Amino acid sequence: MISKFRTLSLLAAMLLILPVAISQAESTESTADIIMETSMGTITIDLFDDKAPITCKNFRAYVNEGFFNGLIFHRVIPGFVIQGGGFEPGLKKKQTHPPILNEADNGLKNLRGTLSMARTQDIFSATSQFFISLVDNKSLDHRGKTPSGYGYAVFGKVTQGMDIVDKIAAVPTGTKRNFRDVPVQDVVMLKVYEKK
Repeated sequence: MISKFRTLSLLAAMLLILPVAISQAESTESTADIIMETSMGTITIDLFDDKAPITCKNFRAYVNEGFFNGLIFHRVIPGFVIQGGGFEPGLKKKQTHPPILNEADNGLKNLRGTLSMARTQDIFSATSQFFISLVDNKSLDHRGKTPSGYGYAVFGKVTQGMDIVDKIAAVPTGTKRNFRDVPVQDVVMLKVYEKK
């Protein structure tokens, strides 16, 4: 009886000290639900305020201003990303707030379903445009504080509606006004708002 008790105690102690693997989704606290109603269906997004506070504040400000309402997904690349947040139908560019700090060094990875800030070659050029990764995009992750290795800041994830994201990714695309990978028929963000 004593040896059985000691064995159980030892097993319990071992379980307490074993490292527990926590996925990015479980370890990252998300504090806001964003609802994105598109012309192809609804997508629900959680923001990672604890890991990307500047980026989340920026994104939420655009949401609460109604900035994204009526904008299109202007870049769709199957097996890579869908991108939006900067253009109205007809590829008319919308005026944005100033660029923000790049928080790509926050430890988050560009996994399937994550939202990240789009930018130019300038590391600190992100404003309103974002993309949703269709696959795990390791090449977009932060690898160092160099222009080629800085990466793209992950700030949220799709919690519902990845089937809608995949539907958007499957639309026919072409070239319009020197923009490649533009959906032939507009995919519109009808209404984007914060769930209260």
